Amino acid sequence: MTTVGSATAKGRVRQRKWGLIRLASPIVLLALWQLGSALGLIPQDVLPAPSLILDAGVDLIENGELADALGVSGVRVVEGLVLGGVIGVALGTAVGLSPWFEATVDPPMQMLRALPHLGLIPLFILWFGIGELPKVLLVALGVSFPLYLNTFSAIRQVDPKLFETAQVLGFSFWQRFRTIIVPSAAPQVLVGLRQSLAIAWLTLIVAEQINADKGIGYLINNARDFLRIDVIIFGLVVYAMLGIGTDAIVRVAERRALRYRS
Repeated sequence: MTTVGSATAKGRVRQRKWGLIRLASPIVLLALWQLGSALGLIPQDVLPAPSLILDAGVDLIENGELADALGVSGVRVVEGLVLGGVIGVALGTAVGLSPWFEATVDPPMQMLRALPHLGLIPLFILWFGIGELPKVLLVALGVSFPLYLNTFSAIRQVDPKLFETAQVLGFSFWQRFRTIIVPSAAPQVLVGLRQSLAIAWLTLIVAEQINADKGIGYLINNARDFLRIDVIIFGLVVYAMLGIGTDAIVRVAERRALRYRS
């Protein structure tokens, strides 16, 4: 028991050590960046110092521009995520459960998946104009495929013995779906959701360049016109933090939803 306890303690120390290294590495990088800027090794017109980027961010927060942009961009992502998520999960479920749907729906989906969805921007502008609709639809299109593939794969990987047991017990389709398919597929579907969130924010970066007059993309475009590289970089950092934050929320929800597996 003493040996096991000692090994466990060493393992925890090792985990803490690597955790501190992971935390320190970006801090060291920022410090080197700031030092290089202060010494004139990094031109300010190419890459402003972190302190200048932070000052630009503080200005955007104080004048309320960042809050307004976050609200608009957040709505676009939520709308695209809901629309694309419903389509992706619904089609993935249908294809996973039915050979007929697999034969008829999966080939077109795979063809669409092979297309770079951001390359459809010119068509979306011609079809839907330059308002909110093409931005939301681009996000929805990018979001739908990871959820479709993960849902389809998760359902197909459910243990057949569980279905045999359910048949013996006389479960109806909805009972099988609720008690077997959903719990078994949930982990992989949540992985698909995490992938979809990352794609949603990446798509929004490009979608908000389409004649946007609101949102974080508008702030970046406006900063480009005035050669404000510090604001551009701060906007990109905001995008990155939003992606990391939403991913962390899904991971927490995943751990809570799947406590029974531990």
